[in-house]
Amino acid sequence: MIKRGLDVVFAAVGLLVLWPLLLISAILIRRHMGSPILFRQVRPGLHGKGFTMYKFRTMRDELDGDGMPLSDYLRLTHLGKVLRRTSIDELPQLVNILKGDMSFIGPRPLLEKYLPYYNERERQRHHVRPGLTGLAQVSGRNLLNWNDRLELDVQYVERQSLLLDARILMLTVRNVLLKDEVIVDPRSVMSDLDKERLYKVHS
Repeated sequence: MIKRGLDVVFAAVGLLVLWPLLLISAILIRRHMGSPILFRQVRPGLHGKGFTMYKFRTMRDELDGDGMPLSDYLRLTHLGKVLRRTSIDELPQLVNILKGDMSFIGPRPLLEKYLPYYNERERQRHHVRPGLTGLAQVSGRNLLNWNDRLELDVQYVERQSLLLDARILMLTVRNVLLKDEVIVDPRSVMSDLDKERLYKVHS
């Protein structure tokens, strides 16, 4: 209850303070990439229930000769790289926090297609609201392999406290300011969870 109250207060304050940055980012995206300004995607939240997550768009909608989307690397724009390096692309999730879809601190909301590939322990990550940042993000971000990343998510659920949240928040601010461990294109260093685990089953 206390955590949810803090989420609401800080999300509201964040939107009030950061609205000029949000507005400028939206204008630049509209000018350089066109519409839509926001990237919307359904992600599993608390108890695995789906919600629409918001981010600033960082990639163009470009297709190859067969009508298939080009790779993320080819569609990612210079502006998109800047938004990702500074984590500005994540700021629209303040609205998700205000709505109750997310919390400031918790396991990051991953793709719905990953749900069948979690083991019983890893499914515990959905016992709490997903977060804007989390224990895995301040412990290696996308440099971690999937097993370690998901284990840290579960450890957060088991150890959650306001003190741990404060520690994660401080480390997140430090990482953002120093641009520490920021991977602009996560798929350049790790494969999708479903592909990785499906490969291991059949290998």
